[in-house]
Amino acid sequence: MLTGGKVVLPTGTVTGGQVAVDGGRIAATAPAGARVTDVSGYWVLPGFVDLHCHGGGGASFSGSAEDVLTAVRTHRAHGTTTLVASTVTDEMDLLVRQAGLLSELAEQGEIAGIHFEGPFISPCRKGAHSESLLREPDPAEVRKLLDAARGQARMVTLATELPGGIDSVRLLAESGVIAAVGHTDATYEQTAEAIDAGATVATHLFNAMPVLGHRSPGPVTALLEDERVTVELIDDGTHLHPAALKLAFRHAGPGRVALITDAMDAAGSGDGRYLLGPLEVEVSEGVARLVENGSIAGSTLTLDRAFKRAVTVDRLPVEDAVTALSATPARVLGLDDRVGSLEPGKDADLVLVDENFDLKGVMRRGEWVIAPRLP
Repeated sequence: MLTGGKVVLPTGTVTGGQVAVDGGRIAATAPAGARVTDVSGYWVLPGFVDLHCHGGGGASFSGSAEDVLTAVRTHRAHGTTTLVASTVTDEMDLLVRQAGLLSELAEQGEIAGIHFEGPFISPCRKGAHSESLLREPDPAEVRKLLDAARGQARMVTLATELPGGIDSVRLLAESGVIAAVGHTDATYEQTAEAIDAGATVATHLFNAMPVLGHRSPGPVTALLEDERVTVELIDDGTHLHPAALKLAFRHAGPGRVALITDAMDAAGSGDGRYLLGPLEVEVSEGVARLVENGSIAGSTLTLDRAFKRAVTVDRLPVEDAVTALSATPARVLGLDDRVGSLEPGKDADLVLVDENFDLKGVMRRGEWVIAPRLP
């Protein structure tokens, strides 16, 4: 039983609130004999949920099982208690093999599923993806990845304007997998068509897509204006100007914004040389760029840093930041009956931060990942 903190609930923040834990879940009342922990002076938040992450701790989700677990543990230590493992563009046979490995870890509960970012993306907006490995979104190829994932595929990012794009969106929607519009050169009209076909997520909105224009509004406008779409945002101070982030929050609201990391291996690790799929990346002062052309190559972000920036730099209300970090991505994944908010019956996943919004404790399924140092 945690008592005395500022507990952020779906209905608002309760000062001097309490959270009861019983058997790895949040309970309506504390079990008999439960240990009482005073967390006065701390905020108690639901565990963070990351829809889009490629690695951390010097390891990648494109690597071995131990690499995957290293990355998962790194992000857990920064408050991400639910995480979808994202792949990057590679040879199809390698992606199929990696899908098999990741599906086993998803079945074990280590990750919440798989996000395939590439290879079905636009060469014009490839970002840190190898152009020679890109391919059109043939539904048969998309199906190959879904089959390899054995029911653990959660999301596929597509340039839906490419041949086969709309048919692939329909296939994903019919299969219960999120179709995400990203790394796209689509027009406003083409993006609207993809949404009508079943696309429901914008992969890192604003990045790797045409800018918003007053005569050519492009995908940004279509994705922001449609209430069926949740938009991902990378709030690391590099990918987005604060004004762009605020624009998205004002237009879509926290219920349609998912703050993500898009993190690569260097998250929680440090500057140096890394690989992102087959491409070499140089990380300097926390910013990851391709060695070859200087393109931004994911981030080194962790969600505790995203939370702190959202409330201290962007000046978002704590409750809005929490919604975008926990409740919204949990809903998108269809996991909001288990995670994403502090409610009885849900997993006891929570984060403690101090009055400066620095992370001090992480609990996952009732067990401390990072135990707080309390007086």
